[in-house]
Amino acid sequence: MSSAKKTKASTANQRAGPLALVQLDEQPQPLAVVAPIVSSYNEKIRPVLDAVENLRRLNIAKEGIQLPTIVVVGDQSSGKSSVLESLAGISLPRGQGICTRVPLIMRLQNHPLPKPELILEFNGKTISTDEAHVSEAINLATEELAGSGKGISNNPLTLLVKKNGVPDLAMVDLPGITRVPVHGQPENIYDQIKDIIMEYITPDESIILNVLSATVDFTTCESIRMSQSVDKTGLRTLAVVTKADKSPEGLLEKVTADDVNIGLGYVCVRNRIGEESYEEARIEELKLFENHPLLSKIDKSIVGIPVLAQKLVQVQATIISKTLPEIVKKINEKLASNLSELEKLPPNLSSIADAMTTFMHIVGLSKDSLRKILLMGDFGEFSEEKEMHCTARLVEMLDKYAKNLNKCSESEPTKDFLVEEIRMLEEAKMIGLPNFMPRTVFLTILQRKVKAIAFVPIEFVDKVWDYLETVVISVLTLHSGNYYQLQVSTRRAGQSLIAKKKKNSIKHVLEAIEMEKHTDYTCNPEYSQEYTKLISHQDAFVNQVLHTDPRPSKVQVEGIGEIEVGHLWNHHQILSQAFDLKVRMIAYWRIVQRRLIDCIALHLMLSINDFINNDLEKEICHDLLSPIGGGIERLLEESPSISGKREKLSRSVRVLRESKETVANIMDRIGSYGDH
Repeated sequence: MSSAKKTKASTANQRAGPLALVQLDEQPQPLAVVAPIVSSYNEKIRPVLDAVENLRRLNIAKEGIQLPTIVVVGDQSSGKSSVLESLAGISLPRGQGICTRVPLIMRLQNHPLPKPELILEFNGKTISTDEAHVSEAINLATEELAGSGKGISNNPLTLLVKKNGVPDLAMVDLPGITRVPVHGQPENIYDQIKDIIMEYITPDESIILNVLSATVDFTTCESIRMSQSVDKTGLRTLAVVTKADKSPEGLLEKVTADDVNIGLGYVCVRNRIGEESYEEARIEELKLFENHPLLSKIDKSIVGIPVLAQKLVQVQATIISKTLPEIVKKINEKLASNLSELEKLPPNLSSIADAMTTFMHIVGLSKDSLRKILLMGDFGEFSEEKEMHCTARLVEMLDKYAKNLNKCSESEPTKDFLVEEIRMLEEAKMIGLPNFMPRTVFLTILQRKVKAIAFVPIEFVDKVWDYLETVVISVLTLHSGNYYQLQVSTRRAGQSLIAKKKKNSIKHVLEAIEMEKHTDYTCNPEYSQEYTKLISHQDAFVNQVLHTDPRPSKVQVEGIGEIEVGHLWNHHQILSQAFDLKVRMIAYWRIVQRRLIDCIALHLMLSINDFINNDLEKEICHDLLSPIGGGIERLLEESPSISGKREKLSRSVRVLRESKETVANIMDRIGSYGDH
């Protein structure tokens, strides 16, 4: 071997990592003579491949752990099947359109058996076949997985080939890329194939074996575009160029120029032709690259199926040795995480005593949470959830309610100033003393005003209890979430109790409104103070309206504001009395507003306190023990979400533990290799 070739071999060997025990100083031999990789190497790599395959069977990818994989991709008619047939020494399905319609996981094992063993695994089945019937068996399995048409499926099919002279390899063959659907194929066949290919080639653990035909421009190949999209530098892409004998012109330049970033290099091969046996095909391939005027110029280190086999085994060993420690780490992390989640799940309740204890504990926690957020203003449990900061939200709602009362038209003293008072006084005229104001006039105006604003406090309490229902149900759901039947019962009880409380609050508001309509009473000294202050402007107001020349259209009254007075010029007889009635109503209306705010606020706080401390637990017990609640025994039934989660986590833990054991065994074996 030349010094340059020795250097190349040494570098490749170093890249291959601790598992790369390939004897690179041996010339690749045709498969008919000897296996591409020496048997001592096969004996060491095979347990590693078995371990990886076990992990694949365990479906560890579902746990988010990617396995090292050689993924075979290529455009339709690129010669993908021919390459795989040459490596495996068996015939794969051929025909028009897409032959590979499901991911085909090929496990090749070199065995000095008198007769090859071929085994198919899919849908939990294991089927033995032979070389003469393997193609038919693959077609039947594919039909079961992907249907009898020409569609594709992402359900994998595994083919184990134990045969003398094959390299120890594990590869995933994917459907060939086609842009134009043929008859019987779905219109989006390209997108379906692309999705499957991208799923397999995207992980960093995947090595991409890109099959290219020598007859096409590499830069136009769809498989190249896909692999470049996930491996821009080409560091995990190896290219095999088929049909070298069909288009030898310029092939040397194509593989040396490397316009498409094939970081792991090229291997040029000759496809088997016609009825050639695999042994004959290898001999013809050897002759082609030895004697062809153009192809003989290509370096022998990158031509032939034996070289391809050797490179694939090297790459496979490298990636496995590189990724195994990381796989071990991910398995341990995922296992620890799942075990932690399992421990956090509530224990299964096995007795009525357990159920009763759990029930009392959950109700107690719920009441404690509600006391904190509704009565004490302690938001530690929901620090990031502003909607659960209930005392602050209730004050905001109360402030808004007070503003709405103050802003409503009945609370605006300057609007249509004295119009209603004058009308009511004129309609109340009777024979009697002059300037005598009947109490009925004041009550009539008061009743109309109270009736006009009655909707505001009703809307307020309705909104408050709707908000409280959201909060209460959130708290009950939080604490009973692990027990489905209790969760259903507490939600139902909470909603029922809130409905009763809302109905009671609305009744209280209606009573308060009725009281305000039927009685004009207050012992609040502010009424007298306000009335005295406002009535002191009576004479000045009357004089400005009736005796100022020219008569003003607006008058400013302290404590009331600027008033339109043009409509009052002709009411000499009654103006003074109407002003008196108006300022009495202004002073008293402020008292009414405060009562409707304070009284309702106090009622709500008492209702909330009773709700938490007295009513909620009774309502939940009543619901749970009622026929619809099913009794405390229902707590023994685990919620579907918890049982599903427990089952999923338990299954995941079993898979991860088995995976951990599998990887640990092979890591020990790798370590023992290093000791010899």
